[in-house]
Amino acid sequence: MTTAKKRFSLTERDPERSLEFEFIRATEHAALNCVHWIGRGDKEGADAAACDAINGTFDHIDMRGEVVIGEGQKDEAPGIFLGDRLGTWAPGSPKFNIALDPIDGTTNISKGLPNSISVMAAVIAPEQGPAMLNIPTFYSEKLAYGPQVADAMRRDKSLAFNLDTPVEEIVEKTARILGKNVHQVVAVVLDRPRHERIIKGIRKMGAALRLISDGDVTAAIAPSLPDSSVDLYLGIGGSPEGVLTAAALRALGGDQQLRMWVRDDDERARIASDPATKNLKKIFHADDLVMGSSAIFCATGITSSWLLPGVKLVGRKATTHSILMRARSRTVRYIQAVHDLDHKTIYLRSKTRETLI
Repeated sequence: MTTAKKRFSLTERDPERSLEFEFIRATEHAALNCVHWIGRGDKEGADAAACDAINGTFDHIDMRGEVVIGEGQKDEAPGIFLGDRLGTWAPGSPKFNIALDPIDGTTNISKGLPNSISVMAAVIAPEQGPAMLNIPTFYSEKLAYGPQVADAMRRDKSLAFNLDTPVEEIVEKTARILGKNVHQVVAVVLDRPRHERIIKGIRKMGAALRLISDGDVTAAIAPSLPDSSVDLYLGIGGSPEGVLTAAALRALGGDQQLRMWVRDDDERARIASDPATKNLKKIFHADDLVMGSSAIFCATGITSSWLLPGVKLVGRKATTHSILMRARSRTVRYIQAVHDLDHKTIYLRSKTRETLI
């Protein structure tokens, strides 16, 4: 007597692999739908357009996506929030925990500046608890570096540094690990008054400093990209963006240190009842922020950055550049797509129909 073997679809066997390109489609659509907002001085309008496209894309995908790291809380912008659902939520469809920022760099897009992307990360949902750590503070201290630095610090404790290490020592040790002169080390920092000490320390060492106005996901990933020329990212930035960065670094082999940063007494009171506050002084690494055996990270450029070129419009054609990474296989795909704007449509939730760009 023979026993029939159940045949599983690709989605059942490996839902991450079968649906990874749907996440890219969502960030592509977000970038295309907000490209006309570049330079218009309306970051909320751009963010709403990106959210509309992402929601519309997932409205036709059989998956159960729960947003465990959302955007909008920090600046009260229109957004996709913690606890929101993406996908059809059809019974039996694969379940994902999702982190996203429809536009990282909304200020940049409103001013027509570089360094804005649409970005998402996803992890197959575990049986219990989320696969990504939700940081209750709006901002966190961050320190990101590439695979060579991360590996060296694991092998030789004398080369290790952390968020409490003086910035001058961080620069010196990074130069030693990378076999560079200190003056050749490139550090990226958000241009904010709160970073005065970091900026002074980098300049004191004579290292190359690159100040950015917004969009720290790309800046924190840059040290792990082989052709970015960036060695370090330092400073205080958005906590949700830190989790998104961690998903990418899991695939690239780099690392990030993150610690919650409380802005003021009002925030301290607001988060007092959150169980996570017991770890206010803890330094988290990438694998503390994104747990499990794997993760998907994807992004599409809106305006150009270290990570990706922005959307290019020539006549009635739009070219998008995206990146797709899987932590399990350490696969990194760069995807260029050319869209014919006389035919390309995006399903927008606000209109409940396919719409020409």
